[in-house]
Amino acid sequence: MTEQLPQDPTVESLTRVQILVAMAVTAIILLLVARLWLLFDSVSLLAVNLSVNALLIGLGIGLGITTASAIVYRLWSSYQKSADYYLELVLKPLIWFDLIWLGLLPGLSEELLFRGVMLPAIGLNPFGVFVSSVCFGVLHYSGSQQWAYVIWAAVIGGVLGISALETGNLLVPIVAHITTNLISSCMWKVKH
Repeated sequence: MTEQLPQDPTVESLTRVQILVAMAVTAIILLLVARLWLLFDSVSLLAVNLSVNALLIGLGIGLGITTASAIVYRLWSSYQKSADYYLELVLKPLIWFDLIWLGLLPGLSEELLFRGVMLPAIGLNPFGVFVSSVCFGVLHYSGSQQWAYVIWAAVIGGVLGISALETGNLLVPIVAHITTNLISSCMWKVKH
Protein backbone atom coordinates (compact mmCIF):
# COMPACT_ATOMS: atom_id res chain seq x y z
CA MET A 1 0.00 0.00 0.00
CA THR A 2 1.10 3.54 -0.63
CA GLU A 3 1.21 6.00 2.20
CA GLN A 4 -1.11 8.99 1.92
CA LEU A 5 0.27 12.46 2.48
CA PRO A 6 -1.45 14.34 5.30
CA GLN A 7 -4.02 16.95 4.27
CA ASP A 8 -2.43 19.64 6.41
CA PRO A 9 1.31 19.07 6.36
CA THR A 10 3.04 20.10 9.52
CA VAL A 11 5.65 22.70 8.79
CA GLU A 12 7.98 23.94 11.44
CA SER A 13 6.87 27.43 12.38
CA LEU A 14 9.12 30.27 11.42
CA THR A 15 10.03 33.01 13.85
CA ARG A 16 9.14 36.66 13.40
CA VAL A 17 12.76 37.49 12.54
CA GLN A 18 12.94 34.65 10.00
CA ILE A 19 9.76 35.89 8.27
CA LEU A 20 10.99 39.50 8.18
CA VAL A 21 14.41 38.48 6.88
CA ALA A 22 12.80 36.23 4.25
CA MET A 23 10.58 39.12 3.11
CA ALA A 24 13.55 41.49 2.89
CA VAL A 25 15.77 38.99 1.10
CA THR A 26 12.99 38.12 -1.36
CA ALA A 27 12.38 41.80 -2.08
CA ILE A 28 16.09 42.38 -2.66
CA ILE A 29 16.36 39.35 -4.95
CA LEU A 30 13.34 40.48 -6.99
CA LEU A 31 14.78 43.98 -7.30
CA LEU A 32 18.15 42.54 -8.37
CA VAL A 33 16.47 40.33 -10.97
CA ALA A 34 14.63 43.39 -12.29
CA ARG A 35 17.88 45.37 -12.42
CA LEU A 36 19.79 42.55 -14.14
CA TRP A 37 16.98 42.18 -16.65
CA LEU A 38 17.31 45.87 -17.48
CA LEU A 39 21.07 45.48 -17.96
CA PHE A 40 20.61 42.80 -20.61
CA ASP A 41 17.41 43.99 -22.29
CA SER A 42 16.38 47.48 -23.30
CA VAL A 43 12.92 47.66 -21.82
CA SER A 44 10.72 50.71 -21.99
CA LEU A 45 9.41 50.82 -18.44
CA LEU A 46 5.95 51.88 -17.44
CA ALA A 47 5.85 55.30 -15.83
CA VAL A 48 5.16 55.83 -12.16
CA ASN A 49 3.02 58.96 -12.16
CA LEU A 50 1.93 60.12 -8.73
CA SER A 51 -1.60 61.44 -8.90
CA VAL A 52 -4.72 61.32 -6.78
CA ASN A 53 -6.48 59.51 -9.63
CA ALA A 54 -3.84 56.75 -9.77
CA LEU A 55 -3.94 56.35 -5.98
CA LEU A 56 -7.75 56.10 -5.98
CA ILE A 57 -7.81 53.61 -8.87
CA GLY A 58 -5.16 51.47 -7.16
CA LEU A 59 -7.04 51.65 -3.86
CA GLY A 60 -10.29 50.67 -5.60
CA ILE A 61 -8.66 47.72 -7.35
CA GLY A 62 -7.06 46.63 -4.08
CA LEU A 63 -10.43 46.75 -2.31
CA GLY A 64 -12.01 44.84 -5.21
CA ILE A 65 -9.32 42.14 -5.05
CA THR A 66 -9.76 41.83 -1.29
CA THR A 67 -13.54 41.49 -1.68
CA ALA A 68 -13.17 38.94 -4.48
CA SER A 69 -10.68 36.99 -2.40
CA ALA A 70 -13.12 36.85 0.52
CA ILE A 71 -15.85 35.52 -1.80
CA VAL A 72 -13.55 32.95 -3.43
CA TYR A 73 -12.35 31.94 0.05
CA ARG A 74 -15.93 31.07 1.05
CA LEU A 75 -16.80 29.26 -2.19
CA TRP A 76 -13.62 27.32 -3.06
CA SER A 77 -12.52 24.96 -0.29
CA SER A 78 -9.13 24.22 -1.88
CA TYR A 79 -8.33 27.94 -1.96
CA GLN A 80 -9.56 28.31 1.62
CA LYS A 81 -7.23 25.56 2.86
CA SER A 82 -4.35 26.86 0.78
CA ALA A 83 -4.82 30.47 1.91
CA ASP A 84 -5.18 29.42 5.56
CA TYR A 85 -1.96 27.43 5.36
CA TYR A 86 -0.02 30.21 3.62
CA LEU A 87 -1.34 33.03 5.81
CA GLU A 88 -0.79 31.12 9.03
CA LEU A 89 2.76 30.31 8.02
CA VAL A 90 3.54 33.93 7.16
CA LEU A 91 1.34 36.01 9.47
CA LYS A 92 1.17 34.11 12.74
CA PRO A 93 4.65 35.12 14.00
CA LEU A 94 4.30 38.76 12.92
CA ILE A 95 3.20 41.66 15.11
CA TRP A 96 0.83 44.36 13.87
CA PHE A 97 3.60 46.79 12.92
CA ASP A 98 5.20 44.11 10.71
CA LEU A 99 2.11 44.08 8.50
CA ILE A 100 3.24 47.43 7.08
CA TRP A 101 6.38 45.72 5.76
CA LEU A 102 4.28 42.82 4.48
CA GLY A 103 2.29 45.33 2.45
CA LEU A 104 5.16 47.47 1.22
CA LEU A 105 8.02 45.07 0.43
CA PRO A 106 6.16 42.60 -1.81
CA GLY A 107 3.93 45.33 -3.22
CA LEU A 108 6.90 47.34 -4.43
CA SER A 109 9.38 44.62 -5.41
CA GLU A 110 6.91 42.22 -7.05
CA GLU A 111 5.20 44.97 -9.02
CA LEU A 112 8.51 46.41 -10.18
CA LEU A 113 9.61 43.02 -11.50
CA PHE A 114 6.38 41.52 -12.84
CA ARG A 115 4.46 44.59 -14.08
CA GLY A 116 7.32 47.09 -14.29
CA VAL A 117 9.99 45.07 -16.12
CA MET A 118 8.63 41.66 -17.20
CA LEU A 119 5.35 42.89 -18.69
CA PRO A 120 6.92 45.55 -20.96
CA ALA A 121 9.78 43.17 -21.88
CA ILE A 122 7.40 40.42 -23.00
CA GLY A 123 4.90 42.84 -24.48
CA LEU A 124 2.31 45.32 -23.33
CA ASN A 125 -0.45 43.05 -24.59
CA PRO A 126 -2.60 40.11 -23.40
CA PHE A 127 0.23 37.62 -23.97
CA GLY A 128 2.57 39.70 -21.78
CA VAL A 129 -0.10 39.90 -19.08
CA PHE A 130 -0.62 36.13 -19.25
CA VAL A 131 3.07 35.20 -19.00
CA SER A 132 3.87 37.70 -16.25
CA SER A 133 0.76 36.58 -14.33
CA VAL A 134 1.71 32.90 -14.51
CA CYS A 135 5.22 33.77 -13.28
CA PHE A 136 3.67 35.83 -10.47
CA GLY A 137 1.51 32.86 -9.49
CA VAL A 138 4.51 30.52 -9.46
CA LEU A 139 6.34 32.92 -7.13
CA HIS A 140 3.59 32.20 -4.57
CA TYR A 141 4.13 28.43 -4.71
CA SER A 142 4.79 27.03 -1.25
CA GLY A 143 4.19 23.32 -1.79
CA SER A 144 2.28 20.86 -3.96
CA GLN A 145 -0.83 21.06 -1.78
CA GLN A 146 -0.97 24.84 -2.23
CA TRP A 147 -1.86 24.83 -5.95
CA ALA A 148 -5.10 26.76 -5.40
CA TYR A 149 -3.16 29.68 -3.92
CA VAL A 150 -0.87 29.70 -6.98
CA ILE A 151 -3.89 29.80 -9.31
CA TRP A 152 -5.45 32.64 -7.34
CA ALA A 153 -2.16 34.59 -7.31
CA ALA A 154 -1.92 34.16 -11.11
CA VAL A 155 -5.47 35.49 -11.53
CA ILE A 156 -4.62 38.48 -9.32
CA GLY A 157 -1.44 38.96 -11.35
CA GLY A 158 -3.69 39.20 -14.41
CA VAL A 159 -5.83 41.86 -12.77
CA LEU A 160 -2.75 43.83 -11.76
CA GLY A 161 -1.28 43.43 -15.26
CA ILE A 162 -4.47 44.67 -16.91
CA SER A 163 -4.54 47.65 -14.53
CA ALA A 164 -0.98 48.51 -15.58
CA LEU A 165 -1.88 48.19 -19.28
CA GLU A 166 -5.08 50.19 -19.03
CA THR A 167 -3.63 53.07 -17.02
CA GLY A 168 -0.05 53.04 -18.31
CA ASN A 169 0.94 53.80 -14.74
CA LEU A 170 2.86 51.32 -12.57
CA LEU A 171 1.69 53.16 -9.46
CA VAL A 172 -1.82 51.70 -9.91
CA PRO A 173 -0.86 48.01 -9.46
CA ILE A 174 1.64 48.96 -6.75
CA VAL A 175 -1.09 50.67 -4.69
CA ALA A 176 -3.54 47.83 -5.42
CA HIS A 177 -1.00 45.20 -4.31
CA ILE A 178 -0.06 47.07 -1.13
CA THR A 179 -3.74 47.67 -0.31
CA THR A 180 -4.61 44.01 -0.82
CA ASN A 181 -1.72 42.78 1.32
CA LEU A 182 -2.42 45.25 4.13
CA ILE A 183 -6.17 44.67 4.32
CA SER A 184 -6.05 40.88 4.01
CA SER A 185 -3.25 40.54 6.56
CA CYS A 186 -5.02 42.84 9.02
CA MET A 187 -8.28 40.92 8.57
CA TRP A 188 -6.45 37.65 9.23
CA LYS A 189 -4.80 39.07 12.36
CA VAL A 190 -8.17 40.28 13.69
CA LYS A 191 -9.73 36.82 13.18
CA HIS A 192 -6.77 34.95 14.69
